[in-house]
Amino acid sequence: MIFRSGHLRKLVAAGLGILCLIGTASAADPTAQEILEAARVNPLGNQIALDAQLRRESKSTPFTIVVDGAVRFQFKAPDQEIILQLGDDAPKLTERIGGKAAAVKPARFDEKIRGSGVTYEDLSLQFLYWKNPKLIGEDRINARPAWKIEAQAPRGASQYGVARMWIDKDSGALVRVEGYDMSGKMIRRFEVVSAQKIDGQWMLKQMRFEALNPDTRKVTDRTYLEVLGKAADS
Repeated sequence: MIFRSGHLRKLVAAGLGILCLIGTASAADPTAQEILEAARVNPLGNQIALDAQLRRESKSTPFTIVVDGAVRFQFKAPDQEIILQLGDDAPKLTERIGGKAAAVKPARFDEKIRGSGVTYEDLSLQFLYWKNPKLIGEDRINARPAWKIEAQAPRGASQYGVARMWIDKDSGALVRVEGYDMSGKMIRRFEVVSAQKIDGQWMLKQMRFEALNPDTRKVTDRTYLEVLGKAADS
């Protein structure tokens, strides 16, 4: 995630990933819709390429994140590119394998990427675009004030029934998400763990993704997205 001087200007993450968010700037208390609009990814900004990895238990999967008007997650062996195209409507995911590109449809949103615990839907942060979100309170995340927002998933278009999101009040950044199944039980949770400075800008260092047993809420799987630094050829 990229932050600039208190107010978030750009967030480079992967839903994980490297995403650009614009910080809130309203003097009055904003609505839930306004908060999420401010927290949505924005493709405009400096081009950058970053080395990253998905780490699950003892297995690490390296990849490159390229921001060039879209956000590209580039894997090797075999070659695979997941392209996140951003805008005012729901983000579009395209996958390119072996020179052939195809849209990633909602039926595949719950698929895991490269044997990790990160799904395609988590990568694209689709829940930031769900309609009619509700501001249900305020909270503190890592000792910082945050808005707490709840949104219902569109019918048949998500692995979740409801998502709860925490947005940092000062920066406008998405800092935590909880995903609930159709019966209201939490099944996934992910959270920004740490940040780092690269080229004078604050950027995501580590994000944690957890799958939970819906009955006990015990963590059954944990994956970390880690940004290691600028890519060597960037």
